[in-house]
Amino acid sequence: MSADAQPAVNLYLVVGYDGSPPACRALDAAVRLLEGRTGEIVVVYVAHLAAIDMLSADAIAEMEETFDDVERDLHTQAGEQLRGREERWRFERRQGMIPEELIGAASHVRDAHPGDNTAIVVGSSSSAMHRMVGSVAVSLARRSPVPVVIVP
Repeated sequence: MSADAQPAVNLYLVVGYDGSPPACRALDAAVRLLEGRTGEIVVVYVAHLAAIDMLSADAIAEMEETFDDVERDLHTQAGEQLRGREERWRFERRQGMIPEELIGAASHVRDAHPGDNTAIVVGSSSSAMHRMVGSVAVSLARRSPVPVVIVP
């Protein structure tokens, strides 16, 4: 290797994925971003249970079972969306607040691959409510320690 040749830098893309049209657009964008590069797509489903302190133990157990079902369905859906287009991907489920969990997943990937590039890819919602109250994309753009790609 010559003195000014740089080693290849991998690209790791953490995609927030819930099966919605914006999430599907984000996954498609991640495929395009990874094209011609080395790296991986990490598809992340965040199971969010609001007001957990208000639920009984039985209700929480039932919700966990529902999250397991959703996780299986989303893993299958992502696999179908990526089939024949991109094989370098994995699926991860996290539990908690969506922006914090996506940041946590990206930070974990970044720390595991120092010297490589890591970014979060999410779809944006065009709803007026999200623009007024604040969306996951806006929260990520304000606080993420890695670059954020917001796909319209």
